[in-house]
Amino acid sequence: MGYRLGVDIGGAFTDLVGYDDETGDFIWVKGETTPFEPSIGVLSTVKKSRLDMSKVIMVIHGQTLVINSIITRDGAKVGLLTTWGHRDILELQRANRRDMYNFRYKKPKPFVLRYLSLEIDERIAGDGKVLKALNAEEVKRAVNKFLKEGVESICVSFLNSYINPEHEIEAGKIIREVLRENDREDISITLAHEITREWGEYERTNTAVLNAFVKPKLAHYLSVLEKEIRGMGYKGPFFSMLSNGGMASFDFVKEFPIYSIESGPIAGVIGGIAIAELMKEKNVIILDGGSTTTKASLVEDLTPKVHSEYYVGRDKFNPGYPVKVPVIEIEEVGNGGTSIAWIDEVGNLRVGPKAMGADPGPACYGKGGQEPTVTDAYVINGLINPEYLLGGEMKIYKRLAVKAVKKIADYYNISVEEAAEGIVKIANENAANAIRIISVQKGYDPREFSLIAHGGSGPMFAPFIAEDLEIKKIIIPTIPPGVFSAWGMLLTDIRHDVIATNVVKVGAETVNIINKTYSEVDSSLTRIFEEEENLSADDLVIFHYADMRYKGQEHTVKVPIKTGAIKEEDIPDIIEKFHVYHERAYSFRLQDSPVEIVNFHGVGVVKVKRPVIREIEKENVSVEDAIREYRDVFIHGDYSTMPVFDRRKIPTETKIKGPAILEDPTSTVLVLENQELVKDKYGNIVIYRG
Repeated sequence: MGYRLGVDIGGAFTDLVGYDDETGDFIWVKGETTPFEPSIGVLSTVKKSRLDMSKVIMVIHGQTLVINSIITRDGAKVGLLTTWGHRDILELQRANRRDMYNFRYKKPKPFVLRYLSLEIDERIAGDGKVLKALNAEEVKRAVNKFLKEGVESICVSFLNSYINPEHEIEAGKIIREVLRENDREDISITLAHEITREWGEYERTNTAVLNAFVKPKLAHYLSVLEKEIRGMGYKGPFFSMLSNGGMASFDFVKEFPIYSIESGPIAGVIGGIAIAELMKEKNVIILDGGSTTTKASLVEDLTPKVHSEYYVGRDKFNPGYPVKVPVIEIEEVGNGGTSIAWIDEVGNLRVGPKAMGADPGPACYGKGGQEPTVTDAYVINGLINPEYLLGGEMKIYKRLAVKAVKKIADYYNISVEEAAEGIVKIANENAANAIRIISVQKGYDPREFSLIAHGGSGPMFAPFIAEDLEIKKIIIPTIPPGVFSAWGMLLTDIRHDVIATNVVKVGAETVNIINKTYSEVDSSLTRIFEEEENLSADDLVIFHYADMRYKGQEHTVKVPIKTGAIKEEDIPDIIEKFHVYHERAYSFRLQDSPVEIVNFHGVGVVKVKRPVIREIEKENVSVEDAIREYRDVFIHGDYSTMPVFDRRKIPTETKIKGPAILEDPTSTVLVLENQELVKDKYGNIVIYRG
């Protein structure tokens, strides 16, 4: 046996966690992220760990390259082949605007230029029948035009290919043949039906185009990592986090990078669920306060919410770009430790979404940053120890933080400390808003959930959020919060999803159709695991879900369905379960209305061995032994003297009343005056309100 490694790229830091299943050894390393070339930061962090890579048995990676490439539009030049008459599908998009009275509405700009969207004379009907055969000569001419225009990636998305992909498969063969004849096999190919078999032509096409857009860049990035880490002596497999909460091989993600669009943040959700399970908490909100963003996810009954309608860049003025791949529901706001504080055009103080990131970073890093950030505000007000960032490894310059924040203070004619506290309060409110979106706005009461906070800034936001939203319990994991997402990767199973559209009325007369469709989905899952992952189907566990609706509705609700053959006597239970889920989502049920399954969703999982969190040995230490110092902290408009604890030395099962600060090398935990903390037997810090 040997170490399994989880490597996570963040906005400012790249984190590595290693765990040896046999010995229980646990290591972590933080290195600086290199935005201009992320592989440099990853490789330097691996080297910094000083591990013998020949003894490492698995590497799992979470990256932000896909989502960042889409947001910054830094990807490949894409050529699109589509059905004759549907050239403008990316331009037309959807007519049903989310807010028809929004005069600041902005129509998203397509990722394929119109002159590179070419039509092919072919047609498949909605029931899968071939109405017009594919014109092979048109495909060849189109590919030759793409070559002349310098296209780097080709996407094929024909009408109704979700029900019958025959023409896309044939076009793919022709494209490969033309590229081979022209010695251009470096150009990547994406076939829409291989990404999703759900209906919705605009959404399907956009998803396939985005896959084509990021495919060359991510394939190059992962290949560089493979080559360099192999050069360090590593001989094991490479896996990448997927947005569905699972992981897959690098080879799979090179072909279908869009499945990893939210690769990094999802691992924190998986880790949070493990902590909740350990502490016998069923309903939790998981908060990840990072360097540039804050992420929040609501987990009910230890089950994350997975949906297949995800939008990149959606806000109140922009409908965003649809992506039809399974994604754990997560809300992300531009608010983190390196987020910039700025004054808007009417004189209001704002924080984020722009951030200083790793380069040059906050002003206090001393790397050339001039703008005030949340981290600078923490340093000024004494919430962060300038001598202890990364355990003292990283030098912090308070005078530079003061210089940056003074611009805000001078504008409002207040002290630097008051300006810094204003920045902190707005950052706290931004983080709280992410939780409101996933809870209050969706019918959940946050008071009924415990808050698990991790990330470098998450434990700083959490106590204020708990007061604001009246959350009774905060849990700071025993795993160093600043590397928690990397640790979550070590808990992740190998997982794939297959979703197929087939609109079927749920009734005794359709049991055979339902079973046949699920059987086809299961066969696709088995093929993926055997061919893409080189894993035996004997280790595969399959779960079934259905996207269901009342007949005549547009929107669906995802409902878990029993795995295995469905019998006639199961139908009433399936319908009743749908009524329950629909009423929870929309606050009503139509008891006598016919019910349909729209999408058949299969999930295939191969379990991996999880790291064990052991009880810590009790030591003969007192609370006083854990106090590092007493520090003056500017909070609530005045200075207050707080004890600063070395978190690792706090005795277990001992109550400590706030206010207090807890430090570990990766993060700082703040406990407010009316809060109380206890370190449990596993080393988790549990904070109770009032």
